[in-house]
Amino acid sequence: MNLVFLGLPGAGKGTQARLLAQRMGIPHIATGDMLRATIASGSPLGQEADRYVSQGDLVPDAVMIGIIAERLQQPDAAAGFILDGFPRTIAQAEALEAVLAGMNRRIDRVIYFEVGEDTLIRRLAGRLICRRSGHIFNVHSKPPAISGVCDICGGELYSRDDDQADKVRHRHQVYHEQTEPLLAFYQARGLLATIKAEGNVDKITDALLALVSPRVLP
Repeated sequence: MNLVFLGLPGAGKGTQARLLAQRMGIPHIATGDMLRATIASGSPLGQEADRYVSQGDLVPDAVMIGIIAERLQQPDAAAGFILDGFPRTIAQAEALEAVLAGMNRRIDRVIYFEVGEDTLIRRLAGRLICRRSGHIFNVHSKPPAISGVCDICGGELYSRDDDQADKVRHRHQVYHEQTEPLLAFYQARGLLATIKAEGNVDKITDALLALVSPRVLP
C-alpha cells in the first residue's frame, strides 16, 4: 500500500507513520531524513541538493522529485511506502503521480491529520527529539524519565530551533499557502481521508488502522 500523510507541522504524522510502517513492514519516508541521507551519500543528486541546502535555499522541485524517484525504486519500497513531508505543493503532487505511473504504481490513500493550530503550537513548543534515534518526547504530554535523555536509547534530547512559537506560526502560514490546496487535489481523486489527530496516540493509531486495508496487516 502506497500512502501519503498530510497535516500541519506537529500534527503527529511522523509518530504515526513510524508506528504504521513497523506494523505493515514498509518504509516510512520522511522527506527531511531522506534529503539528509541523500546528501550524505555523495551521489550526484545528493551533491546537487547540498548546493542548495548549504546556502539555506529550498531544494528545487526537480531535484526533490529525482530524490523521491530514486528512493521509491529501492527494494524495501517494493511492497509500499508512507510519504511524510512530500508532496508539499500541487506541482510536486503531479510530478509524483508521473513518477509512480512510470513505475506502474499509484497512491492508494492520502491521510490528512487534522489538529487545531493552538494545540499544535503547544505541542511543538514542548517537543524534544532524540539526536540518535529520532524518537519524539514532549515536556507536557510525554516527558522523558530523565531530563534530556531518550528513554529508548539513552541519546541526547534537543528542541529544534524552528519549534519556537513564532517560527511555528510562520511554518503554518507557508503550509496554508502552499500545501493545503493538496486536500482538494486529492479529494477530487477520491483518495483523501481525514483523521482527528488530537488526544491519545493509541486511539489515533486505531483510527489510522481502520483506514488501511485489513488484508495488508498481519
